[in-house]
Amino acid sequence: MNLTNHYPSLKGKTVFISGGGSGIGACLVEAFIAQGAKVAFVDILQAESKALVADLTAKYPEAELKFYACDLLNIDDLKQVIAQVKQQLGAIGVLINNAASDTRHNFLEVTPEYWDQRVNINLRHQFFAIQAVYPQMKELGGGSIINLGSMSWYESQGGMPGYTSSKAAVLGLTRGLARDLGPDKIRVNTLTPGWVMTERQLKYWVNEETARDIEKNQCVKDSLMPEDIAAMALFLASDDSKLCTAQNFIVDGGWI
Repeated sequence: MNLTNHYPSLKGKTVFISGGGSGIGACLVEAFIAQGAKVAFVDILQAESKALVADLTAKYPEAELKFYACDLLNIDDLKQVIAQVKQQLGAIGVLINNAASDTRHNFLEVTPEYWDQRVNINLRHQFFAIQAVYPQMKELGGGSIINLGSMSWYESQGGMPGYTSSKAAVLGLTRGLARDLGPDKIRVNTLTPGWVMTERQLKYWVNEETARDIEKNQCVKDSLMPEDIAAMALFLASDDSKLCTAQNFIVDGGWI
């Protein structure tokens, strides 16, 4: 982890991250632990998540870190976990809605059931996580909610309409709820990553052709890494961004 900025306001704050077991999510978990925050995360990848906890606990012996196995398609389970986090780590002051699935699919083969699943796994849980943490943040006197978007729909990427439609809707969710939650000093922002070089992306989607496409389209030609997304998330979670809300912060090397 090469992040250098330090945010004193994050020390001791309870942070909840969905999809924290791998990829960008795992980097977010470590970034907040390194700031001295108390971190809870959920994921369906139990082996990877438990390995992450073991690794970070060894690296940061004083870390307060908890993993909860949770399928975000089950909203009742998600709500129960969020309530449990308050009991074990304290009221949640930062929510990062990171979990998503960009599995490719042919629009001609999509059924109503599959469409609903795509929306539920990429959008619905974000709303209900916000609904569940709201009383905790209100009790704290404020909070920061960060909804992960995607640059894919900006650049008219095809092959996954359930994903791109859901991620486009994240902006509407962010802006509407920023208005609703603003009086309680709860900020809601979208963080939109570009094409981040996670293990999943490198395994399934990044090949010679897509690598050339990334090189062509980014203004800054460096590879976009999970740490680049975490750096923005730390800022948005901290008190340094206390008047940033209803916005979309894009970290993509200047692609869109």
